[in-house]
Amino acid sequence: MLLLEAWTSYLKPIGNTSDPLTIYIGASGSGGGLLALSDAKPQAVDVVGSSEVENKKKKVVVLGTGWAGTSFLKNLKNPSYEVEVISPRNYFAFTPLLPSVTCGTVEARSIVEPIRKIVKKKSVDVRFCEAECISIDPVSKKVYCQSSQDTNLLGKEEFAVDYDYLIIAVGARSNTFNIPGVVENAHFLKEVEDAQRIRRSVIDCFERANLPTLSDEERKKILHFVIVGGGPTGVEFAAELHDHVTEDLAELYPIAKDFVKITLLEATDHILNMFDKRITAFAEEKFKRSGINLKTGSMVTKVTDKEISTKEIKSGELSSVPYGMVVWSTGIGTRPLIMDFMKKIGQSNRRVLATDEWLRVEGTGNIYALGDCATINQRKVMEDISAIFKKADKDGSGTLTVKEMQEAVNDIVERYPQVELYLKNNQMKNIAELLVEAQGDKTKESIELNIEEFKSALSQVDTQMKNLPATAQVAAQQGTYLADCFNRMEECERNPEGPIRFRGEGRHRFRPFRYKHLGQFAPLGGEQTAAQLPGDWVSIGHSSQWLWYSVYASKQVSWRTRALVVSDWMRCFVFGRDSSCI
Repeated sequence: MLLLEAWTSYLKPIGNTSDPLTIYIGASGSGGGLLALSDAKPQAVDVVGSSEVENKKKKVVVLGTGWAGTSFLKNLKNPSYEVEVISPRNYFAFTPLLPSVTCGTVEARSIVEPIRKIVKKKSVDVRFCEAECISIDPVSKKVYCQSSQDTNLLGKEEFAVDYDYLIIAVGARSNTFNIPGVVENAHFLKEVEDAQRIRRSVIDCFERANLPTLSDEERKKILHFVIVGGGPTGVEFAAELHDHVTEDLAELYPIAKDFVKITLLEATDHILNMFDKRITAFAEEKFKRSGINLKTGSMVTKVTDKEISTKEIKSGELSSVPYGMVVWSTGIGTRPLIMDFMKKIGQSNRRVLATDEWLRVEGTGNIYALGDCATINQRKVMEDISAIFKKADKDGSGTLTVKEMQEAVNDIVERYPQVELYLKNNQMKNIAELLVEAQGDKTKESIELNIEEFKSALSQVDTQMKNLPATAQVAAQQGTYLADCFNRMEECERNPEGPIRFRGEGRHRFRPFRYKHLGQFAPLGGEQTAAQLPGDWVSIGHSSQWLWYSVYASKQVSWRTRALVVSDWMRCFVFGRDSSCI
């Protein structure tokens, strides 16, 4: 008892600081280096009648439980951090299967996993708070949040949370391009709730069209389903809806089946522009054979509660058609929280939050951003060309030999990935061949480049720079990368493993983030899927559908969701999709 009383009196003067430190990450589900993680020193707390508190845990706040945030949480193993997760939803959702949820192929609860179950067995101290972040104060290191539970509270309860490190993984919102009527009249497909609303709306349309008092024209209007956006989500939803109508609803609604029309609108010349041209051509041909009305080069100008207006880009022709339901899937936009934060850190002229190659937000020292809410601002070779030349010219002769360049090439390629892409695209084995090309017919051993010739040799390298796609695959890899950096913080502080600092001394603590593309799928309906895998390997057909089943089942976040998803597929194969309006 005496020992307990002494310990209690020791803690009382600390006040709120006795709460564990938290790591915060923001998300929906890309810096340099993580140097900031070790720059901030744990602050000692003065306690009356006791020595200073040592080895205090760092508080990490994570905003969001999407792909990036959940991947970070799953892979964080260092117990020296205290993590607090803030998100308006208390679960992780496997978003690539949302189109399947819209038609009942997969149930909504089969693709979600409570975030508390994901982190409950971890050695890291993780707490979850169901709330929405409404403001970030990078000066005072606070995030201001609003409770998303208003049923038992007097209004919306607001509170502030301190952080040592902030991880923003809040994702993005659907981009409406400020077209009138989209927000009020169209369905989006970003969240589980969106998919459930679409599912109910589809069945509602069929039930209304089945009423005996309606005319044929009214049935045509009600059963006209319009999908705006020819990307992977829009294409997959169109394919799922077509299968649902032909395989399930046609038998249940014999009066309405002949009036169904599915229209896919795309502003560019082709759908699935990010895929191989062979996949694009096959998908367009298959949709035409299936009776899906594909209209490319058609831009939406207005959406009312009864009609959708379009403009043909080539001819400028305007037209309006009645519809029963519109699904909007045209890309992503920045959330208001991120737009407000960008103004505070001097990034107001950008469309999306910029980070360095180590995922650290530019203009900050302890804030990181992952996933759809951010993009990596890759540094250009030509911005550092003089510093690169000086580092590589070890003998200070004012010229570079091939040998000197080869000694520095690993650091150059690691720091500037566009160099490797340029060599690959121009079928060059190494950077020596690039220098040989710059010097004409000289032999490799006799080449010596001065600074101007070096600039000329690398002048086209930066043309290979590309932004990473806003996909779940990118967000998940970023979360894993950042968690690994946090896990090895102390080790890499003692033994830096990153490339040379061309504009400074020593090495970067970590290697910069590198995205590894593992392939992509485009389900096209009728148990056919298009797959594009690394090495430009393309497969289309039923075999790719089984590969799609295998990959998506293996990527589930838990054995529970894996079993549920597989059982849903089996149930759909045996009994068909459920058409209950629940």
